[in-house]
Parts: sequence; structure tokens; C-alpha cells
Amino acid sequence: MKLFAKDEALNRLSLANPVHFLALGFGSGLAAKAPGTFGTLAAIPLYLVLAPLGLTWYLVATALAILAGIYICGKASEDMGVHDHGAIVWDEVAGLLITMIAAPVGWQWLVAGFVLFRLFDIFKPWPIRILDAKVHGGLGIMADDVLAGVFAFLSMQVLVHFFG
Repeated sequence: MKLFAKDEALNRLSLANPVHFLALGFGSGLAAKAPGTFGTLAAIPLYLVLAPLGLTWYLVATALAILAGIYICGKASEDMGVHDHGAIVWDEVAGLLITMIAAPVGWQWLVAGFVLFRLFDIFKPWPIRILDAKVHGGLGIMADDVLAGVFAFLSMQVLVHFFG
């Protein structure tokens, strides 16, 4: 039985496969509308678990999410036969983790980070747009969101400086 009648690529994945489960952002990437936004929302519980561990462990976990994401996104994309399918949202998970590096803990900061990351991810200002278009495979899927996360991180640090 096919779960996604209109999307053969999604029918090639299984949430029982750990790589697919992570690539789909714990299933959040299966949202019919705005899967990237839902993938970013799915990153919040992970952030909330990592934030209290301290900056060093947070950075280690974020680096692992990025490095593993290259494989995770590349493998899911290969299994789907589609480059950067919208349902692949592990890159959004990593992007939010980057955004929230050294951010104060609090719901206001989390909302600010979420909004900033989504804006940079959606609008893809230069050079994010170039990475999105020119770099392929797992690295390409991750690269634009990593850079969007870096831009959002820098913006967050400006906000923290003036309002934190």
C-alpha cells in the first residue's frame, strides 16, 4: 500500500529506517504544507535537551548534527531519487541548532532564533542562494541551511548584544 499517492519519492522511504527517520526530521518533513517550518519546529525539543549541557557539548552535538547530516540527507535523497526533496528537513534541524549557539535560554530567544532562521532559509540571500543552486548531494542539501543558520546566529548575537 502506498502512503503517498502523489509522491513516489516519499514511498521509497520508511520511518522505520533510522536514516530516513532523521532525514525527515522525526517525521515532521511529511507535513503537507511548509515541511521546512515543521522540520525547524522539530528541532526545538533537541535544542531544549542540548542547551543545558553547556556550550562545549552543545557545539559538539551541533557539529555532529551537521557532519552526520551530510550523510543522512545525501542517503535519503539518493534513496528517493530526488535532490533535496522538501520532506528532507534534517538540514533545518541543524540550521536551528547553529542559530541558537550561545543564545540565552528563554522562549523569547527561541522564537527570535526560529524566526530569523526561517527568514534566512526561505529568502536565501546571497550567498545562500548560490550554495543552494550550485552544491549538490548531501553537502549541497546541508550547505545552504548551515549558512542560513550562521547568518541567523550572527543576527541573534546582535540582538543579544543590544537586548540581552
